[in-house]
Amino acid sequence: MQEAPLAPRPPPPALSDAPLAPGLYLVATPIGNLRDITLRALDVLAAADLVLAEDTRVSAKLLNAYGLSKRLERYDEYAAQRVRPKVMAALAEGGRVALISDAGTPLVSDPGYRLALEAIEAGAAVFPIPGASAALAALSVAGLPTDRFLFAGFPPPKSAARRSFLQDLKGVRATLILFEGASRLGASLADMAAVLGPRPAAVARELTKLHETLKRGDLASLAADPSLASPKGEVVVVIGPPADIAAGPADADAALTEALARLSPADAASEVADALGLPRRELYRRALDLQGR
Repeated sequence: MQEAPLAPRPPPPALSDAPLAPGLYLVATPIGNLRDITLRALDVLAAADLVLAEDTRVSAKLLNAYGLSKRLERYDEYAAQRVRPKVMAALAEGGRVALISDAGTPLVSDPGYRLALEAIEAGAAVFPIPGASAALAALSVAGLPTDRFLFAGFPPPKSAARRSFLQDLKGVRATLILFEGASRLGASLADMAAVLGPRPAAVARELTKLHETLKRGDLASLAADPSLASPKGEVVVVIGPPADIAAGPADADAALTEALARLSPADAASEVADALGLPRRELYRRALDLQGR
């Protein structure tokens, strides 16, 4: 029997010609592979009056790859204070401003937060244009719990401060996601192993790029891996939650309160019992108390 020929692949959608509303657009850009940009992000960048970029040279490569010629202005921690008043004035006049970082989602470990906050306080519209995120990309492939996680940013560069920083995170009942500079990775992993103990973890490097690598293991084995002593490229460290910390009454009450907004007391008690490893009968009684029964 002769197979039917495959249907031709449809052409990619053209950029939208719909008008872009005034406001500040927080546009996620690729973390490596230039094709990891959304069609909506390209629509916004094509229509924006101004594109604010952490590094205009990096952003120019992205825009050039898609044939976009835009007015670019540097917006990093050094230029922010000088540029922000001009941007606010443009927004007040109905301008359409796109903010992008070198890679990933703006405001995540970059200087865009204050601009977004000022725009919100001034009553300007602020739009999220979602897309790539190194933190979520690493979490998705780490093989660690994803139901609760905390992004903790960059640890301090010095060991003493870093250990204090990690000590504050030790009791957090969630998967931890951290960024780290490649030159500090080995020392940072050693401090993580010393402070957090033998937790499962994953180290993701150069995500979506040609030399993407992912290594999984406990923190001690990763700290001892010579290939992770000082690798090249961008690094994300994902660390599993503590396994030996019992949930306290405050944890149980918070979980029950959230569950009771969706479920009956019996079902809420069952869900929280499974999540926290606590007796269902006691949780059911507490759920009734919380509901005032």
